[in-house]
Amino acid sequence: MLTVLLECHDQEPELAQTLSVLVAGAIEGLVCDVVVLDHGSRDGTSRVADAAGCRFHQQWDIKDVLRSARGEWLLFVEPGARPQSGWIDEIAEYVSLNKTPARFTASRGYRRPFFRRIGRSTPPLELGYLVPKKQAIAAARNGMRLAEFVKGQKLRKLSSELIPSWVARAAR
Repeated sequence: MLTVLLECHDQEPELAQTLSVLVAGAIEGLVCDVVVLDHGSRDGTSRVADAAGCRFHQQWDIKDVLRSARGEWLLFVEPGARPQSGWIDEIAEYVSLNKTPARFTASRGYRRPFFRRIGRSTPPLELGYLVPKKQAIAAARNGMRLAEFVKGQKLRKLSSELIPSWVARAAR
């Protein structure tokens, strides 16, 4: 079972896009819990999270959030990111056979323009972060953002692709 965590700030449309893809994972029994950590959004982010049945926090202690996660594995993604076909079966197999963190493969259909890739590092959660719950709890520190969990990690790459969140933001 998998808990998905997202950090938001005024990202209502992006959150809705990600949650719409996660529905299939919930129907298949993989996604058991979705947690939205909000940084003072003034749009409809809380309404979208509530309508989708997510746990919504405006103030939180990251350790408490991680401990309360229902899944034994956690998936951190940016609002607007959308896993592509095959992700459910691949993650289900991966978590049953592995104990190390992983990330998705970048979508071949959505690449940043060449000049936007030069000299810029990829945001830490652009390709998601799949991690065992115990490992995330051990790494958690007060005030930590989800992206900080990825720093310095050597991650395995899943074959499933992820459309990054910047695609949803660019479509606004």
